Amino acid sequence: MAKIRGAIVVDTEKCKGCSVCIPTCPTDVIQLSKDVNRKGYHFLYMENPEECIACKNCAIVCPDGVISVYRVKV
Repeated sequence: MAKIRGAIVVDTEKCKGCSVCIPTCPTDVIQLSKDVNRKGYHFLYMENPEECIACKNCAIVCPDGVISVYRVKV
């Protein structure tokens, strides 16, 4: 049986860095980048991608809908 791991894709140019999603992540996968997008916002990225369980909490609470969650076979 293949192991399933989660992965997120963030539209970094639309992310406003509100950080609403960060406390919803049960495995502390996501953080705000030190870099900024064209609008000057720090955007979301996967700090610990191997820990993602694809729970979709981050995508559910994102007020701008910029997070997509996928399940990846490993």
